[in-house]
Amino acid sequence: MPKFLLSLIFICMTSLLWSQDSQQEKLEERKAQIQKEIRENEKLLQSVKKKEKSAVNVVIIQSTKIKLKEKLINTTEKQTKLLSNDMYINQMQINKLKRELLVLKEDYAKMIVKSYKSRSTESRAMFILSSESFLQAYKRAQYMKQYTGYRKMQGEEIKVKSDKLSDFNDKLSVQKIAKQKLIAENVKERLSLEKEKQQQVKLVNVLKKDKNKIAKEIGKKQQEYRTIDRQINKLIREAIAAANRKAALEKAKANPGVAVSKTSVSSSKIELTPEAKIIADNFRANRGRLPYPVEKGYISLGYGNQTHPLFNTITVHNSGVEITTDRGATARAVFGGEVASVIILSPVNRAVMIQHGDYFTVYQNLSSVSVSKGDKVNIKQSIGTVRTNGETGRTIIKFLILQNTSYNDPEGWLSGR
Repeated sequence: MPKFLLSLIFICMTSLLWSQDSQQEKLEERKAQIQKEIRENEKLLQSVKKKEKSAVNVVIIQSTKIKLKEKLINTTEKQTKLLSNDMYINQMQINKLKRELLVLKEDYAKMIVKSYKSRSTESRAMFILSSESFLQAYKRAQYMKQYTGYRKMQGEEIKVKSDKLSDFNDKLSVQKIAKQKLIAENVKERLSLEKEKQQQVKLVNVLKKDKNKIAKEIGKKQQEYRTIDRQINKLIREAIAAANRKAALEKAKANPGVAVSKTSVSSSKIELTPEAKIIADNFRANRGRLPYPVEKGYISLGYGNQTHPLFNTITVHNSGVEITTDRGATARAVFGGEVASVIILSPVNRAVMIQHGDYFTVYQNLSSVSVSKGDKVNIKQSIGTVRTNGETGRTIIKFLILQNTSYNDPEGWLSGR
């Protein structure tokens, strides 16, 4: 096989190994994050169980824990698969090095035997002196010099490849231990998950006796959520219309001959100014990298339509994500922007809406707010305190992301703390 092709294969395999190392690091970080969320969830679960105020809340928190454990198992399985691929590539490298070493050692052995047979100084001298011309004698001397250099180079190459082979063998041994550890972790987590599910089934069976009452409460809460969503939609449309009027006025000032029509101002899509477009583009570029709206916590209710943890016949809708956090937690902006509105949802529930070009982030369920409409805020700046529910003892912030009036799944935008 041509040397160029061998080099190309080696480069590709090396690049693949680097890529897999990077993926392993990301998976390890993700696993550590999930494990942290499980610990936080367990702490909250024990707190709620002690209060014994609502078995429904226990089921909901336990359902979140089950989902987190399933995510943890899935992440560990991905790590195991990636490690197996890495081990396979390393084994291929080991086999390749062994073949190369075998050829090198055989060639080197033949050279040593040949050198041994012509080892005397006299035979080397006679080889040069027996030349028919000075030029031939010079060429023979050069050949002997090159032959000695080549033999030395081969010896060094054997040493380098032997060291590489030893390194790959050591790495493979470490990987085998790591793989066994991951498999053991997965077995343990699966047993724990099964136990959690059994406890969940028992609790759900007890609660099913009060199905009608609980279903009524769920319906009431869903109605409250829809009312709040309509209120937020109205405020967003007002913010869009206001931004468009402002942009139209600025355009009219720059072009005195252009008339501003109040009826043509859109309330569903912002006509971005150059400055607002930069902010929107920066916000979009940070998709998947935004910090959580609280320093500590985990997503306890995801985005969109989902089956209620108690009754699979009931579907609940969530326009954002709910993040369970610690009592007294501070809500913070996930990106720089301008406060578009401070909303009083009830005497004990407030929300803050921040505009980022044609994007809006909304932070609900705040007991107090530390910003006002029109304020400029920076990333991770405090905007208020998350409310703790007096009945359940849970501290939850509801977080929304919209582009104009279109809702986005916030989980895809968030990365970590």
